[in-house]
Amino acid sequence: MNILLLGCGGQVGWELQRSLAPLGAVTACDFDTPGDLKADFSQPESLRALVSRVQPALIVNAAAHTAVDKAESEPDLARAINATAPGVLAEEAARRGALLVHYSTDYVFDGSGSQPRAEDAPTGPLSVYGRTKLAGEELIRASGCHHLIFRTSWVYAARGGNFAKTMLRLAAERELLNVIDDQIGAPTGAELLADVTAHTALRTLAQPTLAGTYHCAAGGQTSWHGYAQFVIEHARAAGMALKVAPDAIKPIPTSAYPTPAARPLNSRLATHKLQQAFGLSLPEWQTGVRRMLTEHLNR
Repeated sequence: MNILLLGCGGQVGWELQRSLAPLGAVTACDFDTPGDLKADFSQPESLRALVSRVQPALIVNAAAHTAVDKAESEPDLARAINATAPGVLAEEAARRGALLVHYSTDYVFDGSGSQPRAEDAPTGPLSVYGRTKLAGEELIRASGCHHLIFRTSWVYAARGGNFAKTMLRLAAERELLNVIDDQIGAPTGAELLADVTAHTALRTLAQPTLAGTYHCAAGGQTSWHGYAQFVIEHARAAGMALKVAPDAIKPIPTSAYPTPAARPLNSRLATHKLQQAFGLSLPEWQTGVRRMLTEHLNR
């Protein structure tokens, strides 16, 4: 089976190169891939030739404009990458009878309330990023292609930068940290998303009725403040030299840290549909974060 992986250099894309390998021949592309395998999402129509060249039975799109604040000042580019390009991929998937896997976000919701959102809950994005990601979903569904759309939240990976590594750096440099405590979600590892993708894609190729939109996030919930405390406590127990004291990680509201793009306060995603449809069990968020930290601290 030919597999086209787009956005292979990102956090999720890097892990997908590993998880998809047993399924078939993976052609991994990104915006900086040389030659005729370059995937330029700022020029969505150019992706048609790439799909035609690879002739995939499975297209996995891990590319996205994820600079949430920057998207506010470049909405046209965000729309091209997050909406128009996935729509083109969906049209090509429909034309070829391929399965398209695409990743979306909790930012398609307005963040109100305190209950986890189900897949059919009303949407209401607060930012350009959220609106363009929702538009991408809608174009995929409108294309009629077989697809798996995974909405997720608070993605991190051992490779590259992430919130946990930032907190560790600041905790080693500063005696006081202020961290937002009124945004609630579940830190979700890129490797978990990649493994779920491989499992569900294989099942959906064999049973197309499983196609659709699913929420995929680690179990449990926390705030950014709780996440920071967990990370710093783990590092301290592992012997990392830190300046910040345990009682000097102060909770602050979102209003105290204004940003160009509004963030949803409630990023909880209900994952029952995914777990029941595919027989999966999603681990608690601490499991993946602990593993990532152990890998990072032991380098």
